[in-house]
Amino acid sequence: MLEGHPADDEAAIDPALLEKLFDARRPLIREYARLLAGSAVARGLIGPAEIPRLWERHLLNCAALSAVVPTSVTVADVGSGAGLPGIPLALARPDLTITLVESMARRVAFLEEVRAALHLERVNVLRARSEEVEDPFDVVVTRAVARLPTLVKLVAHLLPPGGLLLALKGERASEEIEDARAVLRRFRCSTEVDLLSIEWTSDDLLVRKVNRRRGERATEPERHQAAGFEAAGVTLATVVRIVKDQ
Repeated sequence: MLEGHPADDEAAIDPALLEKLFDARRPLIREYARLLAGSAVARGLIGPAEIPRLWERHLLNCAALSAVVPTSVTVADVGSGAGLPGIPLALARPDLTITLVESMARRVAFLEEVRAALHLERVNVLRARSEEVEDPFDVVVTRAVARLPTLVKLVAHLLPPGGLLLALKGERASEEIEDARAVLRRFRCSTEVDLLSIEWTSDDLLVRKVNRRRGERATEPERHQAAGFEAAGVTLATVVRIVKDQ
């Protein structure tokens, strides 16, 4: 049975941001937060130390992907764990059909229970390793699965030509991109990788490209960043975007 407990840090979140991301589904993301703070902790799916920063570090970070996923596509959340990023993304973007791919039985059981509790009809749960999945998806999303060179090997076969890999990453994202160049060529992915910053600017989401392709001119926010100015908003997520070659 699922148990819920309050997540402590929601009060610090801008209500306008929650409305922008989740609209009428705000009660559902709050319920998911309660389930993470309750049953997910009790089952060892998330550490208790994460609960005081559950919204900032996990829920908003994952939901920010909604700003860069195309409309009405199929999405695989590979290595979904407790449903991150797939469930926040599903609540932010009800137009998406999302499959949560997870190999561990206790995590799969939790995901199935959450899917039922939140009535997520366009979310599917698949118990499998990424290598065992055969059907392609328009978009693959991942978070804390593996470094980029390994990640590309694990998921490239899931992407059709033109498909997208969106990987939530941290401070070493640029280093991982450089380390993955040879693997990207081997698995027929574009080596022109975008590193994106998704930010909240008090009334809207802003997607900034913080690396540039050869010959591409810098945008105004990028020029400001290069000159030492702070970013335009509060950073919610850093995303590596990779395209499968046609």
